[in-house]
Amino acid sequence: MFVPKYAQKNDVAEIKKFIKQNGFGILISQSSQKLVATHIPLEFSHDESKLLGHVSKANPQWKKFEGDSEVLAIFSGPHAYISSSWYDHENVPTWNYIAAHVYGSIRIIEGDELYQALKHLVAKYEASSSHPVSIETMSPEYVRQSMHGLVGFEITITAIEAAYKLSQNRDQKNHNHILQELEKRNDPGSIQIAKEMKKRKF
Repeated sequence: MFVPKYAQKNDVAEIKKFIKQNGFGILISQSSQKLVATHIPLEFSHDESKLLGHVSKANPQWKKFEGDSEVLAIFSGPHAYISSSWYDHENVPTWNYIAAHVYGSIRIIEGDELYQALKHLVAKYEASSSHPVSIETMSPEYVRQSMHGLVGFEITITAIEAAYKLSQNRDQKNHNHILQELEKRNDPGSIQIAKEMKKRKF
């Protein structure tokens, strides 16, 4: 991923926190002569050295999962268009955003490994439900049948990189004006980007 120097983020703990909050990612792998991608939730292992996930068995992407093949998981956060009319000088429009890339080797998991991965994933996303469900409360036969239609995997992480492109290359005057204009828009992406910019305010 190309990341301008001013937008590089090297705090791995902060990047992992971002990934946990934006866990619906894109898994990209090589299949024969083309790249393939699937949009799926991904979750860290307990020690955060791996990403866990699953795809439908009907999805042919899993047939090329090999332990020595590299895959890429992309996680996207808030983003917003930045108009060059907001600057006090001539310039080009741009886009502010936060994104993370995770690289690693992938292997298929089955049995209890898959069960535990599904249990933790469901628990995470059911936590805010009024009447949360869990793998443990589902009938064993239903869980078994459901797991039969899935292919679980784990990605051993080899590299993590992130871009926090938040107008860090602007002086204080222009930075503040960008904030003001973003907040005027009142759309979720612009508001969230403004909040992230404030965290890194001059």
